[in-house]
Amino acid sequence: MPKVTFNNKNKVFYSALKANVDQYFQQHNIRHTGNMKLYSKTAVLIPSAIAIYVLLLTVHLPAIAGIALCAIQGLILASIGFNVMHDACHGSYSSKKWVNETMGLTLNALGGNSFIWKFKHNIIHHTYTNVDGVDDDIAKSPLMRQCSSQKWVPAHRFQHIYVVLVYAISSFAWVAMMDFNKYFSRKIFTTPLQKMTTKDHVIFWTSKVLYATFYVAIPVAMVGWGPWAIGFAAMHVTMGLTLALVFQLAHVVEHVEFEAAHGMEAKHIENEWAIHQIKTTANFAPKNKLVNWYVGGLNYQVEHHLFPRISHIHYPAISGIVEKTCQQFNLPYHTFPTMGASLASHFRMMKQLGVKPVQLATVSHSAPQQPLKKAKLTPHS
Repeated sequence: MPKVTFNNKNKVFYSALKANVDQYFQQHNIRHTGNMKLYSKTAVLIPSAIAIYVLLLTVHLPAIAGIALCAIQGLILASIGFNVMHDACHGSYSSKKWVNETMGLTLNALGGNSFIWKFKHNIIHHTYTNVDGVDDDIAKSPLMRQCSSQKWVPAHRFQHIYVVLVYAISSFAWVAMMDFNKYFSRKIFTTPLQKMTTKDHVIFWTSKVLYATFYVAIPVAMVGWGPWAIGFAAMHVTMGLTLALVFQLAHVVEHVEFEAAHGMEAKHIENEWAIHQIKTTANFAPKNKLVNWYVGGLNYQVEHHLFPRISHIHYPAISGIVEKTCQQFNLPYHTFPTMGASLASHFRMMKQLGVKPVQLATVSHSAPQQPLKKAKLTPHS
């Protein structure tokens, strides 16, 4: 992978921001990790997923009802990923390591692998956010062109249309292909995969076999190939669309910035790491409590990228601190007032990036067609 460095010698912004955020937790005498707000979500989401699974296999339902329940199951599984798995794999679900490790395995129950995801997401994506050539989250070329430094192909003219299909099959591709590709190639995009222990290998293969057993073999035996295929597809379509869109809204929208690092040539980013996170990340729907509950605080991606080891339940409270500190340092604080506005921005950007590069002189994906509204400062207490 190309060597990418940041100008971290004088971390004035992050030092000030961290001091302000730490003061909030000290004043309120609370931990950075989850509390009953998070644990109650877990108590709702996981039993709901199990209940729907059992219901689908044991109760004869009309076809429409069965398909609808499978689609709802996909939404629930996505929310388990947002709320439970995400915090746990970042080490912010609990102050106890074994709890985080255990709850992180919910990703394996969804068909993924926590070891690979932690390396891909926690280390690569959170360090080199939106760095083309390193960040695997924007490495979908030539299928999709997600920043201007990526190669353009004629099909990209229609990418703002066909990406919906790509997103719809993304969770199935992740479960069936991408994890295996990373496992056997020992590489995540351009970065060699961290060495796996014997335990990691055992967990990888055991969880894959269990996934095939519980999501394929048992359902097929209980309801038959046809109903299983339709239900499995419905579940993955809703799950894939939900996961893909929520994560795309964090980094592939108007206003955010990108860097490029290709080949073995060293890349030095002039900003400190925290400022890079500020400039490459956006929030959405900060005032929507339903969205915040469902996506596990991932509508506060700015706060999450700055403080990934703080549980998402604290992001609404510290967002005002982050925004105010950004204003003090004359830094942007990208936020879309609604999820709809963020979705529109994402698809506008994908359409603009689909234009042949020689025509981009008059089309800039960094300039929005309509101004963003900033969320009002939230109280620090």
